[in-house]
Amino acid sequence: MTTDHAPLIEMKNIEKHFGSVIALAGVSLDIFPGECHCLLGDNGAGKSTFIKTMSGVHKPTKGDILFEGKPMHFEDPRDAISAGIATVYQDLAMIPLMSVSRNFFMGNEPENRLGPLKLFDHEYANRITMEEMGKMGINLRGPDQAVGTLSGGERQTVAIARAVHFGAKVLILDEPTSALGVRQTANVLATIDKVRKQGIAVVFITHNVRHAMAVGDRFTVLNRGKTLGTAQRGQITPDELQDLMAGGQEMVALEGSLGGTV
Repeated sequence: MTTDHAPLIEMKNIEKHFGSVIALAGVSLDIFPGECHCLLGDNGAGKSTFIKTMSGVHKPTKGDILFEGKPMHFEDPRDAISAGIATVYQDLAMIPLMSVSRNFFMGNEPENRLGPLKLFDHEYANRITMEEMGKMGINLRGPDQAVGTLSGGERQTVAIARAVHFGAKVLILDEPTSALGVRQTANVLATIDKVRKQGIAVVFITHNVRHAMAVGDRFTVLNRGKTLGTAQRGQITPDELQDLMAGGQEMVALEGSLGGTV
């Protein structure tokens, strides 16, 4: 990943207040095309609030969002999606008993007209679904396979492929590997790598340093609503990243008090 071009999205000094609670206290982040930017932090660090602000769920209390160099003010997630910012949450927003192709096109149904009727174009949907899943290395039994029969990693890949097909320029992945086994995690990480190589910017939210190191180009750590630092691949080791995520000197002190067992 090179950064000899302008950032695709810039979050500048973002603050988010919920009454007297300050969830974000001046967080800045930029993301480049073709980059996997990993956002790490423990529970309560502010990761969820930050990505919801980026994707139009929350409006920032203070700060600026620039997309392709232009100031953006998202009224809701539909505005962000229209701009090209897609978010894949942990619940995936899929219906298990529905086919893969119907889940793939949910909200973007292709239509065939037959007289005054609008009918779902099954043939088109099935063809595109098989093509897009094939590009991601998932071989379905058929497009009518129920999405609930897929593994967790395969369902993640369906959601990612769906976002890419419908025009995502920035893909936000919220803890996509948190509930997966080793093989399924490897499949999702391989999918992230494929997406990044297509020139799409990926924001990978995780608390797992090993998963971040497998695909990340840059790593930003949040702690209590603040940025602790950003490092490029090769500038930081997994142990250093883990220590930063855990609070740096706080963890060193805790290790000392517990005899180095943390």
